[in-house]
Amino acid sequence: MRALPLAICAALSATAACPAHSQSSTSTPSDHTAELKELHQELARISARLTALEAESAREPASDSHAGRNTQNISPLNTNDTPAMAPSSAPTQAEPPALTADDAPTLGFFRSTTLSIAVDGYYGYNFNAPVGRVNLLRTYDVTSNSFSLNQANLILEHLATPLSRFGGRIDLQFGQATETLQGSSSNEQRPQVWRNLYQVYGSYLAPVGSGLQLDFGKFASSLGNEGNYTKDQVAYSRAYSFNYLPFYHMGLRANYNVSPKLNVAYWLVNGANDTEDLNGFKSQAFLFTLKPASTLAWTINYYFGQEARDVQTTLNPGLPTSPTQPGLPTTNIAPTPNGREHILDTYATWQPTPKLTLIGEADYVLNRTYAQQQPGRVVIGSFTGKYALPRSWNIGARAEYVDDRGGLFSGHTQALKEGTVILDHTFAPGFLARAEYRRDWANQQFFLSDTPNSLKHAQTTATLGLVYWWGTKQGSW
Repeated sequence: MRALPLAICAALSATAACPAHSQSSTSTPSDHTAELKELHQELARISARLTALEAESAREPASDSHAGRNTQNISPLNTNDTPAMAPSSAPTQAEPPALTADDAPTLGFFRSTTLSIAVDGYYGYNFNAPVGRVNLLRTYDVTSNSFSLNQANLILEHLATPLSRFGGRIDLQFGQATETLQGSSSNEQRPQVWRNLYQVYGSYLAPVGSGLQLDFGKFASSLGNEGNYTKDQVAYSRAYSFNYLPFYHMGLRANYNVSPKLNVAYWLVNGANDTEDLNGFKSQAFLFTLKPASTLAWTINYYFGQEARDVQTTLNPGLPTSPTQPGLPTTNIAPTPNGREHILDTYATWQPTPKLTLIGEADYVLNRTYAQQQPGRVVIGSFTGKYALPRSWNIGARAEYVDDRGGLFSGHTQALKEGTVILDHTFAPGFLARAEYRRDWANQQFFLSDTPNSLKHAQTTATLGLVYWWGTKQGSW
């Protein structure tokens, strides 16, 4: 603050040396002397005032250079004798503490970690008015004429990266979908133990070539083009192929990018939809994903294993009645099933324009309970299309055919078809409404009607689904 009086002194000196522009050319030396004396007196008063302000400022607490500055309007040229305004009473904001090397692990963890939440519900109506309001051959939209909660999800994921090679993922799931995916005693020894754990696995990115990712735990199956989370699908209802192919596996999987255009993976797992193995045989899968162009991805999967249980089912009775934990059977099935299941699954996704997406899928399944039996066979073909309209609208359609020889899928040897049309709208990021109209046909009388023991060749449903989601993960879950 002392620099200002010096500048004023310099200016006054210059004024004293040169006549002012407004002065008359007839000014006398005595006039200049009086004026100069008056200016020096004014300068003395200004200097005294500035000295007083500096002393007052020194008595105030020091403030941060970026926040909490005194906002009172004080001019050093104010020569009035009125007291200065009181200092501002606004609290001083502390500067955030500087980051240190100890903060790097914490920041790195949150940089690679995402938290996601979803709520998925629907109202569906079956025009057959079926007994029990049950939609047959559906995985998620299973009830008619009822407001239903399909699923609520909480997902925590930490990616394994070259900087942080350990990661993992936990998907918690609640609602109707838990019964479909993992609530059945036909494929789980103790379904109540695992019901809400849709996925839970740990990851390690091994420093091999471009990075070999190894996962251990329970993970979603990638057989078939459709997945669990509705927001990432074209239709609200799932296709027959999603209903029939495995939902999840428990075991080891390895994933490696051979090149930007080829990814290979290998699984060694308990089986299809087996968190605890139903037999001592481990199933395997070889998976190949090709990306010949940025708009085209083609996946080829081969899965094989022994899927039939070799012990009797024992549902959890509550309190222990034997030395084993409730729900774990100890009675073998004789003769021991030794048949194998083989699944050849392939699907391709093509995006010829940014607005148009086309998906084709084909599946061939053979399964035997015993090696000497004739196998049951399921052949599935489907085609799905989606087109993006202006203002966050989308239209889509799906057509599918199933040849169920031996009743592996539906319990009856029959041919099944379904056709679905879809219209959805994203009202805001994280809020989707999806409407669909679907018709299922069979070449046998198979679908429920409003009369017990009276079956129909077809069922028609209309569904409106609402999906809400929040979180930090972008893209598909």
